[in-house]
Amino acid sequence: MRIIHCSDLHLDSKMTSNLNKDKARERKSELLNTYLRMIDFCRENFVSAVLIAGDMFDTKSISVKAKNTVRESIINNPEISFFYLKGNHDSSDEFVSSFEYIPDNLKLFSDEWRTYELAGGRIKISSVELSKKNPLALRMMPELDKGAFNIVMLHGQISGYASKEDAEIIDISSLRNKNIDYLALGHIHEYRMDELYPAGKYCYSGCLEGRGFDECGDHGFVLLDIDEKTASLKTEFVPFAYRRLYEIKADVSGCLTTMQLLEKIEEALNISPAKNIDLVKVILRGELDVECEKNTDLISSRLMERYYFAKVYDETKLKLNPQDFALDASLKGEFVRAVLDANDIAEDFKAEIIRCGIQALNGEDIEL
Repeated sequence: MRIIHCSDLHLDSKMTSNLNKDKARERKSELLNTYLRMIDFCRENFVSAVLIAGDMFDTKSISVKAKNTVRESIINNPEISFFYLKGNHDSSDEFVSSFEYIPDNLKLFSDEWRTYELAGGRIKISSVELSKKNPLALRMMPELDKGAFNIVMLHGQISGYASKEDAEIIDISSLRNKNIDYLALGHIHEYRMDELYPAGKYCYSGCLEGRGFDECGDHGFVLLDIDEKTASLKTEFVPFAYRRLYEIKADVSGCLTTMQLLEKIEEALNISPAKNIDLVKVILRGELDVECEKNTDLISSRLMERYYFAKVYDETKLKLNPQDFALDASLKGEFVRAVLDANDIAEDFKAEIIRCGIQALNGEDIEL
């Protein structure tokens, strides 16, 4: 039997932290479309069930479009079972209440443990919604059937200890030796898999689409292929995001002009996997002379012509040698020496003040 494990879809996310209004609206629709493409994958690849391990939606208030799309995807695919565990973002019952009746293929959970059966009971799926209402939920986990392949779904942060204050802390040590064959987790937005003693696995599927530059790289879902007779498991992470986000570091040491900076950035981009449909954040690194002519707005504009979205983050340090200005009789030399000799200016700020001053003296716009 084939099962998909996904989580943290965050449908209806505003997407406005980096994007303008039009692109934010477009990305919002793309998240929804990636979910629909996953359902198409299920039909085309004979997937019997979808495990949604929390945070299907991003807020408690869900748009009509998102609500209708997900509801109809479930109703229109009765051959696929949907196991929906609510997470900390979609903690309301607004989505569930949009159904006139709960279809047989939608399996829901609550703050009490519940187990469903697949493949005539050979595969069992158990879960509970962790909250402050049930701080002892993990300790109350029912005994799992040793003769079945047991999947447990949880939404939270795994840890080596239990927490009385935070209901979303999952004490992984308490789940060992519990006959769990596969622990399907949600909450962490990147794919992670490891062993669960003595013979199981625990896995974060990660989110379907990255939304910000803290979610770079491949995103998708995990495909489980379970042999119902031998209870053996094969897993595969399936990259599925329409767009990816990348942080690209460019060493621009020694550059003196914006065009030279662009050449160094181009070198870094050419060896990166980023495509023109992706979102990139270029981080400038290295040492630059205080007189370097650097226009990050121009750089951003050039990159925006190449990628769906691009931003530039400047982490360069200024190379300042006082000896270079010791005998300079110009206004610039006087200014630099005055700043260097000032006792009321922190050393960390002197180079930046000098850079801005030189830009002003050269008639350039000051970049802060």
